[in-house]
Amino acid sequence: MTPKVSIITTTYNDVANFERILACVNAQDYPNIEHIIVDGASTDGTLDAIRKAAGERGEKLRYVSEPDHGIYDAINKGIRMAGGDIIGMCFDAYANPHVISDMVRAMQDEGTDGVHGDLNYVDGDRIVRKWRMGQGSIRTGWMPGHPTLYLKKEVYETYGLYKEDYKIAADYEFMIRILKDGNVKLSYIPKVLINMFYGGTSTGGLKNYIDSFFEGLRALRENHVRFAFLVECLRMVRVLMQFMGHEKGAI
Repeated sequence: MTPKVSIITTTYNDVANFERILACVNAQDYPNIEHIIVDGASTDGTLDAIRKAAGERGEKLRYVSEPDHGIYDAINKGIRMAGGDIIGMCFDAYANPHVISDMVRAMQDEGTDGVHGDLNYVDGDRIVRKWRMGQGSIRTGWMPGHPTLYLKKEVYETYGLYKEDYKIAADYEFMIRILKDGNVKLSYIPKVLINMFYGGTSTGGLKNYIDSFFEGLRALRENHVRFAFLVECLRMVRVLMQFMGHEKGAI
């Protein structure tokens, strides 16, 4: 059985990066992939590249191009469009052509609701940070690496989509919501699945870390997690520890 996997990519006036992501998705060896492109009404040639790809990929690529209200609005559009049994996102690069196959196999072998793994933050060909959190509990400051998180469609149907009034931590709020009670079970693949381009929304400097802290605290409180301030402090310590204990090098 090969369940369909819907991969969502959001883009806006970023044609070179879109083409890099498209090539990476097309290189995956899993046979049943649907690529959903949500474009924010690009004017730089991105839409032309999307239309060309749609002509080449046929029903394996679906897209919409229209103004949106930010990245979480765009992601939610993609989830609503998705026809797959499993849904994930690709804004960066898969570490190898077998990532989706490995994810689906892990979920099937372990009978879980989703899967996650390790990731590298990269600047060109240089690793600037490694994300190695393994398994854990949201209540101890642990969280999966969001770009590696792929979930069954039923999880979204049960728990809802991303909250669009968050500016930087809607992904963390979503993960708290689905994982805090232990009902959603995840497989963990202990190897690098994603090379994430450093400098995005959640990696763009001290101000973003401060904003992330306070939005994370809000997310914990809204989801009635006890000792929210302590949990958020533990999360930030775990995040900062990802900068330590490794030598920067090439991917």
